[in-house]
Amino acid sequence: MEQIDAQLFLRMVRAGTDRLNNNVEQVNALNVFPVPDGDTGTNMNLTLTSGLEEMEKQAAADEVGKLAEALSKGLLMGARGNSGVILSQLFRGFGKGVAEYTQLTARQFADGLKQGMETAYKAVIKPVEGTVLTVAREAAEKGVAVSRQSDKLTDVMEAVLEQARVSLDRTPEQLPVLKQANVVDAGGQGLVLIYEGFLAALTGEEVVSPVAQPVNKAADLDRLSDIAHEQSAQSHFETGDIEHGYCTEFIVKLDPAKVEKTPFSEENFREDMGRFGDSLLVVADDDLVKIHIHAEYPGEAMTYAQQYGELTRIKIDNMREQHSTILESEGEKESPAPTDAKPYGLVAVAVGDGVAEIFRSLGVDSVIQGGQTMNPSTEEIVQAVKNLHAEHILVLPNNKNIIMSAEQVGNLVDVPVTVLPTRTIPQGLAALLSFNAEEEPEVNRDRMMSSAHGVQSGEVTYAVRDSQYDGGEIEEGDYLGIWDGNISVAGKTLTDVSRDLLTQMVSDEADVVTILYGEDVMEDQLQEITRFLEQQFPDVECEIHYGGQPLYYFFFSVE
Repeated sequence: MEQIDAQLFLRMVRAGTDRLNNNVEQVNALNVFPVPDGDTGTNMNLTLTSGLEEMEKQAAADEVGKLAEALSKGLLMGARGNSGVILSQLFRGFGKGVAEYTQLTARQFADGLKQGMETAYKAVIKPVEGTVLTVAREAAEKGVAVSRQSDKLTDVMEAVLEQARVSLDRTPEQLPVLKQANVVDAGGQGLVLIYEGFLAALTGEEVVSPVAQPVNKAADLDRLSDIAHEQSAQSHFETGDIEHGYCTEFIVKLDPAKVEKTPFSEENFREDMGRFGDSLLVVADDDLVKIHIHAEYPGEAMTYAQQYGELTRIKIDNMREQHSTILESEGEKESPAPTDAKPYGLVAVAVGDGVAEIFRSLGVDSVIQGGQTMNPSTEEIVQAVKNLHAEHILVLPNNKNIIMSAEQVGNLVDVPVTVLPTRTIPQGLAALLSFNAEEEPEVNRDRMMSSAHGVQSGEVTYAVRDSQYDGGEIEEGDYLGIWDGNISVAGKTLTDVSRDLLTQMVSDEADVVTILYGEDVMEDQLQEITRFLEQQFPDVECEIHYGGQPLYYFFFSVE
């Protein structure tokens, strides 16, 4: 019986990563929107590369389950954009499905793909057929069916790949937005490339197939998008304020005999361990549990943990002594800040130095640079959250393609996280104006999202290829006016497109128009737009700020 051992599985993922990496631009070109942020291929590639890097750290492992777990971890932390998150979920489910196996038979491999598909479907609130989810589902189902008839791995992988290609070719019939653009789903194409790499590693032969190319048409964005310590912290409080004085770290090597008597649950263990202190982190990995805790009586925490196994790598530091030393070296004793966590920490994703500064002025604690063409990974958002000393974290993605990555963060940190699904920079700014630190998180979320939905968002950028919109022709290099996710205007000059877009957006009920201008906007262009607003809409207040964003000349908001 053929089987996939650990090293073959590693070669399969390497080959899939290489195959995707070599075709990133072709996958990016399949995005139906002709603006310069078609980055499905880039996001999938960066996500898969992160997973492979985590696997390489475990390259000596002799169990497929171990490597699959490492792949899942790396994918989750490196996930970028909706496509990256879905890819991470596909292999997270796969990893769970094969966790107990040293080697995989054809049937076990196919069952793992099926469990991965099911996990990915659960991760998407409103799954849409005609996307990578469809390709993954139909391919996995075909693989399972063939694995019941043949125990040859190549038979199963060939069937999976063949069905994936068939499903991919059918995506335009399932999603009108793809049919209008005459392209296949970009995420599905990325998955097919990965599967081609898998088969090549199994057979030792190059798998050649043409990557689908786009035709010069475009369509509605939202139809497809709906799937989807620089200064020591010690300087901020007094030594006497440290409630739990010992930074305690240790590892529990789970003892099967003890665990049989007292079953181990990571969730229950974390909850119980929380009684002994704060700053608690618990990471369980098969037969090891790593604990970090600030405790006043570390012996109590370790005595509790011993009921599950042997303790090793014990490290205890007296934080009061450390703190006094740090304060002396930093000269901070005279003006310490309180240690209590503030009620809220605010994290926002923004593109452009000016936009980032505006978010900070509205109370955002941590601004992650990212947005069009540079979606931050889940790990970047996790690190921003971990660096904040707050009881509850609010995250504003401010981009439709970052929302899913942000929603993974709550599972990776030990502080409550609420993601406000803001889709644009103007929505994020409007939401912040409604934030109230005295309110409960649920109240803030409802109020802030109500404000976000009350603002109209406009963007002006340029076309990266010939295309169409609402029957009109778009040529590469044309300026594009986008209103709430749809191309509304196209033309040859920046000022004409900007004026036409504002004319459509500003209604009789409008009170305020805000303009954030990008790094490539000239002074005379900005002045021309300003004069137009003053003359055309004299009763509307106009606010103008430097955003500094690349690629997008203007962000408009109308309230």
